[in-house]
Amino acid sequence: MRITVVGGTGLIGARLVRRLGADGHEVVAASRATGVNAYTGEGLAEALDGSNVVIDVSNSSYLDERGAQDFFYASTLNLLTFGAAAGVGHHIALSVVGTDRLAAGQGGYFIAKAQQQRLILESGRPFTIVHATQFFEFVRSIADQATRSGVAHAADVLIQPMAADDVAAAVAAAVGDGPVDDIVENAGPEVFELGELLRRALRHDGRQVVADPLGTYFGAAVGRRDLLPGSGARLATTRFSDWQEAAR
Repeated sequence: MRITVVGGTGLIGARLVRRLGADGHEVVAASRATGVNAYTGEGLAEALDGSNVVIDVSNSSYLDERGAQDFFYASTLNLLTFGAAAGVGHHIALSVVGTDRLAAGQGGYFIAKAQQQRLILESGRPFTIVHATQFFEFVRSIADQATRSGVAHAADVLIQPMAADDVAAAVAAAVGDGPVDDIVENAGPEVFELGELLRRALRHDGRQVVADPLGTYFGAAVGRRDLLPGSGARLATTRFSDWQEAAR
């Protein structure tokens, strides 16, 4: 099977390209680094030519609502349009567990992700939207975003993060499953208090972590369980402590 991975040189994309290639697929790693720009459409027709599946794991470098909306709207519309013209039979996109809840909390980036999902849902194209919880690799970024005067103010919420390798595996599994025309949720094996997770991530950092009932999550107001998947989520196996040990 020929598969085009948009964002194929990024954190998830590079892992996904290796995994799909090892599974025997012909994989095109499409990114600006390889001359393909989903936002402008540059090189997209060539990258999708002959592909059975397109996988979008690209991300906006803008976290504000306007910048993220502009990126996700243009790139998703291009992928759907160029994909239809190329006869692509399965559009797979990676998104975030709780996107609609986070968008409702006025998280600008998540409003843009919700818009991306609506474009796919309403496109009439065969699709799978893979929802994943936060990556272990970004836990320190959560702490950095929440740090003020040397103290990390963690939102008083629960979180069930997963390793980037497991996210790539979840996206690859969607290829084998075929289009489900629905959202498939994936999460890690453990539920944490966000504050406790940040303390583990910052154990050699020296920063204080406090649970803040007014804390936000990348700008979004979040409820206690808004970052958690539903009961039918597929659970990965990598535990945070094991990932930490392997990453040392």
